[in-house]
Amino acid sequence: MQSIYINGDEARLTRTGLTELKLELFNGPTYEHVEALRLFPVSGTRQYISLVDSEGKEIAIIRNLDYLMPDSMKAVEESLGAYYIFPKIKRVLARKEKYGNITWTVETDRGIHSFDIRNTSTDIKVLYDGRVIIKDSNDNRYEIESYDNLDSNSIKIMKNDM
Repeated sequence: MQSIYINGDEARLTRTGLTELKLELFNGPTYEHVEALRLFPVSGTRQYISLVDSEGKEIAIIRNLDYLMPDSMKAVEESLGAYYIFPKIKRVLARKEKYGNITWTVETDRGIHSFDIRNTSTDIKVLYDGRVIIKDSNDNRYEIESYDNLDSNSIKIMKNDM
């Protein structure tokens, strides 16, 4: 079966669980137990969203969330938000280097947390839109929504690693 591309209002998506959706194609069938997955989870957070069935088989691809009907867009955004949990770093509180490991202490939207970074050149990615994705030594990911909007102390601490 070839994937269907959803460009706008030819489908309705409703949330049926934490990450589960119901897909109703206006000119075709209805699919239950559908999950939304980003084809480009870091750089393409709103474009090319794959809709897969409970066995992981792709049913459709949403080209751009912004062109969906408002209720459908909200349902997909909430589903993706529950699936992709990236703590948002609000401030960098401290940086300590010991034996080649760099330990950052940060304030996130989920509280204060410390983590280690092994290699700053591969574990810190600055994206074109100003976001920064940081991967710690346990493969957890953190996001800075806008490097330019950080406070001056956070930027000063991060300068060594960027």
